[in-house]
Amino acid sequence: MDLDSVLTRRPSAGPEAPCGTTPPKGPGSGRLHRARAGAVAVLHRTGAVTAVLLALAAVGTMIGEPVLIPSLAASAAVLHHTPALPTAQPRTVVVAHLLGAGAGYAVLAAAPSAPWSAALAGGLTFAATTLARTPHSPACATAVVVVLQTPAPLRFVPLLFGATVVLVLGGVAASRTHPAAGRYPVRWW
Repeated sequence: MDLDSVLTRRPSAGPEAPCGTTPPKGPGSGRLHRARAGAVAVLHRTGAVTAVLLALAAVGTMIGEPVLIPSLAASAAVLHHTPALPTAQPRTVVVAHLLGAGAGYAVLAAAPSAPWSAALAGGLTFAATTLARTPHSPACATAVVVVLQTPAPLRFVPLLFGATVVLVLGGVAASRTHPAAGRYPVRWW
């Protein structure tokens, strides 16, 4: 293949056009249209993720508690990037994070806060979410946060539940505001 064959202009429809050649259907067709649609989708998802994370940060600032934890940022990315997958569905997001917190507190009841304990809590969360059929890998990070940061359960668990609900509602809102976005959730429970 030479450079001229790549750079030559495709003939338009007419008497000199090869048989079966159709011209582009307008300025919004072809690769340019797909590129624009892809860029718009990326901007929409990025805006939605950023908005929901800023909302969690704002709530945390207002109440003086850390509501935005790393695992929730990862969940927001999963939810907005792959909204149709089972791992992004509301039941999975909410239940898996609660199981992660439970595993973290269970490990803290038996062992001190240490990296080894955090690793054990992450593994227990993986097992619990698998058995509960709520696989959501960011929940393993929630267990690690619980073990390493040792937040008070009576404050942390309700905040975690509320934050996961905010994530889900952000996903619902994002799917309703972008016409080309798929519907979220695929199923609620």
